[in-house]
Amino acid sequence: MNKYNKIKKSAQLFRRFTGITVEKFEEIVKELRPKYDEWNKKRLNNKNRKRKIGGGNKFKLSLKEKLLMLLMYYRLYVTHEFLGFIFDIDDSNVGRDIKPLAQLLAKIFKIPEERVKISEEEIIEAFVTDGTEQKIERPGKKQKQWYSGKKKHHTIKHQIIIAKIKSKNKEKLRIISVSKSFKGKVHDKPIYEQTKVILPSNIPKNADMGYLGTDLNIPIKKQKGKELTKEEKAYNKEFSSKRICVEHALGKMKIWKILAERYRNNLGSHSLVFKNIAGLHNLMFN
Repeated sequence: MNKYNKIKKSAQLFRRFTGITVEKFEEIVKELRPKYDEWNKKRLNNKNRKRKIGGGNKFKLSLKEKLLMLLMYYRLYVTHEFLGFIFDIDDSNVGRDIKPLAQLLAKIFKIPEERVKISEEEIIEAFVTDGTEQKIERPGKKQKQWYSGKKKHHTIKHQIIIAKIKSKNKEKLRIISVSKSFKGKVHDKPIYEQTKVILPSNIPKNADMGYLGTDLNIPIKKQKGKELTKEEKAYNKEFSSKRICVEHALGKMKIWKILAERYRNNLGSHSLVFKNIAGLHNLMFN
């Protein structure tokens, strides 16, 4: 039996395996199919192709099964060998199936790095954060550049922007930007200055103390030898109550274990993975 048809019989199991519901999965497939068909057509018409169209081995898995396999990889972060066993394909074919699909998925979610295309009428306020530093395998070269003093480990990081959005008379959180990746040694302020993210004007832009010296709103810092006033403490308390929603959003992203565990893949793919997980988060929690 088709693995997708088998797993979708249990809504609870499907969400545990993929992080999304069957209904949301079908929404993705609807948008993905024309892009997948176009990609497949280009693949078959490649000038470097040695066989005629129709020759060679056929794909064993359907589009839905490939997408299911990709989402299970993100959600469970198991090995290719394990996925190959589950889907009854060679483990070398797992990567061939999910790599192009991951790239097509990013074209659907369209999470930008710099210019954020959201109208001022939609957005209420934005929260800038460096996301969560994720542990990586010890690099073979330039280890000191990847070492995070904060995490005491080699890490990779992204600056992400989470916004409070007006949607159907409700306020919802949405990840609206994910920067390129940075080495763990790089601090928050230089990341913000290098990304040059462009947000709608006239909206509050908030961040934590790591962004001291930028144009962002941050908590009031206690001066050496002085105490904060009652008003300043109240301001910081209100500020913290707003930023807690950011931590909740980051926590929800980590249900996809590929962002929660030590990253084993090529570091060049991390931005793509992070953006796709951001897209899945927005799909499920908005």
